[in-house]
Amino acid sequence: MLVQSLRCAVRSGHLAVGEKLPPVRDLAWQLGITPGTVARAYKLAVEEGLLETTVGRGTFVADGRLEPMLGPEPLVTLSQSEDVDLRAVRVPDVGQDKAIHGAMARVLAAEPSYLLCPDSVTDLVARQAVVNWIGHDIAARLSIDDVVLTLGAQNASMIAMQCCLHGSSPVVLTEEVTFPGVRHACRLLRADVIGVGIDQDGLRPDRLEEALRRHGAQVLVTSAQAHSPTTVHTPLARRQEIAELARRYNLQIIEDDCYGLNASETPSYRMLCPDRAWYLGSLTKAVSSALRFGFLVPPEGRAQMARHVMQSNCYGVPQPMLDICAELILSGEAAAIRQKVIAAIEKRVRVAVNILGSWDIRWRRDVPFIWLKLPQGWRGSTFVRACDARGIRIKSADEYALPDGQAPNAVRIALAPELPVADLQAALEIVSELLAKPPLWNEN
Repeated sequence: MLVQSLRCAVRSGHLAVGEKLPPVRDLAWQLGITPGTVARAYKLAVEEGLLETTVGRGTFVADGRLEPMLGPEPLVTLSQSEDVDLRAVRVPDVGQDKAIHGAMARVLAAEPSYLLCPDSVTDLVARQAVVNWIGHDIAARLSIDDVVLTLGAQNASMIAMQCCLHGSSPVVLTEEVTFPGVRHACRLLRADVIGVGIDQDGLRPDRLEEALRRHGAQVLVTSAQAHSPTTVHTPLARRQEIAELARRYNLQIIEDDCYGLNASETPSYRMLCPDRAWYLGSLTKAVSSALRFGFLVPPEGRAQMARHVMQSNCYGVPQPMLDICAELILSGEAAAIRQKVIAAIEKRVRVAVNILGSWDIRWRRDVPFIWLKLPQGWRGSTFVRACDARGIRIKSADEYALPDGQAPNAVRIALAPELPVADLQAALEIVSELLAKPPLWNEN
């Protein structure tokens, strides 16, 4: 894409600040594309602040400063001078440190031996803990032999894809906007990643079948319980349609359930098609990001292969981490922390919905971010820049788009559990104020 090429050239310094770009028709001729394509790319780059145009002089590389767009004085100000980071999703502090320290002390009191690599015997207790954590109504009836322990959910996803992908040009399908870790994993595994259209119920079966016919994909990576960044939950009827397509086209499904903090009444894909679905999760979003402890439940009969792949990657999860996490789960402390985390998230979601509820938002009580579709007059890039100019950092949908895809006109707003509620409220009121005054509003 020409816009992406311009971004790279400006950010790398290949195009210097103040440098003049060729006229639209000249650049179109040089690149062998239409003038309209170049004009649209220039327009988008100007809106992003990469370029600036001057009537009668031409198009130049901008200096990156955001010109004032709103005119009137701000109605709301923040109580602190530093930027408010509403980009990163963090786990609320509900006393995890004390619980983890206690688990460590209890583990060490037993004077365990930490000389050898973990194996299928030394991780038995941790695998039993994961069976208890998942429960029997999420990923079908489980035994300890069905569980593969990993270094977090991203590692679990990589292990599953390594088990499934084959050939010189493997193809992975996923939602058309998705957690960036999916595309990073595909790049590392040299797999092409193709976006599939979504709606209010998640992946569209018609678009999935079209992609399967066109690309012959081997794997679908999806977050059906709580999708990042849109918060969408895929209902049972839709999952059943997708499971049937997986059978028909010999497709493997990798379901990432990291944000599914509450127990779901909707069966996972592994319950719907246990012969071809992989279920994964972690303690990262529910307990602590510091615990790089994840788990993978492969399809029936494939756990041993997945365990071998995990061992080939890193020999396994370190035994101290296995022991600490098993102690947290089996003692009931992990479940208690999860409930406190859900309550803390719900409190902040309520604040966000009260302030932004008049706009086009998607939200869930137990999901720590809001998906906001922008009103007419705003584009994702310009809205992010406007928020940044007011000391608020959010994520544009562009950051979740795939290389060959188009991003919706939307942003994701995380709810910053480390921020005092009053400051979160002030920041969200600024966001709402900006939404009501797009750049075009000032031209009237």
